[in-house]
Amino acid sequence: MFLQQPLVKSVGLALLLRMAFILALDTATEVCSVALFNNNQLLELTEIEEGNTHANMLTTLIQSVVKNAGITLQQLDAVCVSMGPGSYTGLRVGVSTAKGLCYTLKKPLIAINTLQSLAQLFINQNPTYTGLICPMIDARRMEVFTAAYTINLQEVMATQAVIVDSTSFADLLTQKKVAFIGNGAAKCQQTLMHANAQFYTAIKCSASGLGQLAYTKFCENAFEDVAYFEPFYLKDFVATTPKNKA
Repeated sequence: MFLQQPLVKSVGLALLLRMAFILALDTATEVCSVALFNNNQLLELTEIEEGNTHANMLTTLIQSVVKNAGITLQQLDAVCVSMGPGSYTGLRVGVSTAKGLCYTLKKPLIAINTLQSLAQLFINQNPTYTGLICPMIDARRMEVFTAAYTINLQEVMATQAVIVDSTSFADLLTQKKVAFIGNGAAKCQQTLMHANAQFYTAIKCSASGLGQLAYTKFCENAFEDVAYFEPFYLKDFVATTPKNKA
């Protein structure tokens, strides 16, 4: 009887820690990024930063990652996509590609908040950091898509669009140090002049930040309905007319 206890525990752990190849896509910003994970371990990553080329390059990047890993698309266990907020066009490309793969391969779809994955990427790179994390995705002018998390990814400020001025995030900055990260952080650096404000502008969205979050959802069977899932745009798309057009 004594010997059966560890066996029961190990079986339970095996059921919880399911083995999985997870393909991850992030096209929410200017970076077009594809990663392949075995469970939460990064196997392959390829990404480019060439503006509005996501629609042309994403499929090529997917094929490259899978080929370099020595597997086929059919061997995937799930597809994960960075769901937004972010670029309207980029999100549409990423989500439509992920849904197409899931339909064709009959694989489950996992969706991760882009800001949360950016925070996870920061945590991976800065394991000794103890303050709050405020990922920022550039919107227009002084507006950013943002949220705030603890180092355990507990949400302390919900995802929202913020027009940044000198008083923004005052309640967070009076508590402890705040790491402002992402492609929206650079334009706020001269506005958020506070002793607790720290800026990590080199950290950008990447599919490499999706692995841990995606694997957790995979183990929980927290999948999206492929037929009805849509990107998290946060704001309605606003088309602009070039100045040189009537």
